[in-house]
Amino acid sequence: MKKKQSFIAFILLLSVALVLSACSSSNGKSASKDNGSKNNLLQEVKDRGVLKVGVMGTYQPYNFLNKDKQMDGFDVDIAKEIGKRLGVKVEFVAQEFSGMIAGLQAQKFDAVISQMTITDDRKKQMDFSDPYITNNVKVIVRQDNNTIKSVNDFKGKDIGVGLGTNDETYLRTVLLPKVGDFNIKTYDDVITSLKDLDAGRIDATINNMYAIKPVVEKNGFKIKAVGEPVKSDQAGIAVRKGNAAFVKEINKILNEMKKDGTYKKIFVKWFGEEPAA
Repeated sequence: MKKKQSFIAFILLLSVALVLSACSSSNGKSASKDNGSKNNLLQEVKDRGVLKVGVMGTYQPYNFLNKDKQMDGFDVDIAKEIGKRLGVKVEFVAQEFSGMIAGLQAQKFDAVISQMTITDDRKKQMDFSDPYITNNVKVIVRQDNNTIKSVNDFKGKDIGVGLGTNDETYLRTVLLPKVGDFNIKTYDDVITSLKDLDAGRIDATINNMYAIKPVVEKNGFKIKAVGEPVKSDQAGIAVRKGNAAFVKEINKILNEMKKDGTYKKIFVKWFGEEPAA
């Protein structure tokens, strides 16, 4: 009887061990598959046949809805060319800039091509391609304003800036401690900030001339840029962490576009001048 009980116990233990082993093997395969998927966005995009790109859609001439309600602009043309060279279609997903990083991490899109300035803080949250454009940021005021000639005149003034942008961070962390207290008013789009500036609801804003030129011309805003550039920003294509192969391929494509003249053609189309060497 004891031998029979021992044999049954042995069989039960062996069954449990086999089940645990199978589960472990299954979990290991699943984990391996997940890790592979995480680190192979490039293959995922090619298999899907679609590259999903996050853009603001309100930032002319970079990315905006044209008269045909189609996404258009410098960033859009860059994205389309990348898609073409990857052999996939491009799908644009509109997203307010303040939620762009969260949208990327939530996998609403595969990449951000929407003037995302490369900063050390953002590098902790995302991976970036090589820079694909450099923008000079200047102080913008009303044409009849002769009291603000640089950021040093911001003290006590109302200054507008894009919500969640690198410019907002610059105002709060660099300029406030340097020039003294001023009020910061944030905006979700450039047009509204320039309307408020033109109407006298704010005293100044900071932005780059490429961004405001078409908006000013279209709306007839009586505003001007003053002083030397406040700073120069470099924008890159942002993707989720852990996608080195995808970033490498994007950098390869950007380099090829510059070598064969495609990048220059797109730049001149939107800014009316050749890119800096």
